Amino acid sequence: MKMNSNYIRELVIDWSKIDEQSYLRDIEALRGQTKIEIKKPVTFFVGENGSGKSTLLEAIAIKYGFNPEGGSKNYSFATYDSHSELFNALRIGKGVRHAKWGYFLRAESFYNVATKEMEYADILHPSEKYHEKSHGEGFLALAQKQFKPNGFYLLDEPEAALSPQRQLTLLALVNQSVMQGSQFIIVSHSPILLGYPDAQILAFDDGKVHNCKYEETNSFRIMELFINNREQVLNKLLD
Repeated sequence: MKMNSNYIRELVIDWSKIDEQSYLRDIEALRGQTKIEIKKPVTFFVGENGSGKSTLLEAIAIKYGFNPEGGSKNYSFATYDSHSELFNALRIGKGVRHAKWGYFLRAESFYNVATKEMEYADILHPSEKYHEKSHGEGFLALAQKQFKPNGFYLLDEPEAALSPQRQLTLLALVNQSVMQGSQFIIVSHSPILLGYPDAQILAFDDGKVHNCKYEETNSFRIMELFINNREQVLNKLLD
C-alpha cells in the first residue's frame, strides 16, 4: 500500500462545539459528518450550490492559518466577515511532512486579494499589478506566482475566472506543483479541472460526503448530455 504523504490527511468535526441553532446543522452533507479522509495529492469537493463545499474549504483555510478571503498566511484583512463557525469545531490531521508554502485562492474575492497585494508591496517585494490584467489573466498570473514546490493550496471555484483553455493551463500548473511535492484541495464544478488524473473526488450530494468517480459527477454527466444532445436538451428546456 502506498503511504499517504499528504500534508493534510484527515478532517475531523466535533459537533459538540457547534451551536445547536447553527445553520451548519442544516447542511445535509455535513450534518453528522465526523471524519473525512484526504487520500490524494489532489482532492476535489463537488456538489450542488449550497451543499457545503466552500463552507468546509473555508473552515480548512482558517484552521490552517489562511485569511478567510484568501491569500497566504501573511495576509490579514477583512472586507466582509461572512465565514462560519465550522473552523472552531474542525481538527486537521496532518502528515509527517510540513508544507514550506501555501495559498488560499478564491475566485470570488480575487479583487480584494489583488488590492491587498498592491498595498503589501515594497521595494523588495514589488507588486505584480494584477489589477492591470483581465480577471482571468490576473487570476492565472497569481497562480503561476504562488504555486511553488512543497506547498499546500486551497482553490475555491477557480474556473469562475478562467476560460476552458486557461483551465487546461491551470491543470498543468497544478500537476507541475504536485510533481514537486505539493497538495491541493479544490472546490470545482468544472468537468475540465475534475478530469485531473487519479484525483480524489468527494461529492457533497446524496446526503453525505462520499468518494465518487469522475464519470459519476453531475458536472461530467450534464456536460456530456448537453454536448451529445444539445438540440434535444435545449428544446425541452426552452419549450
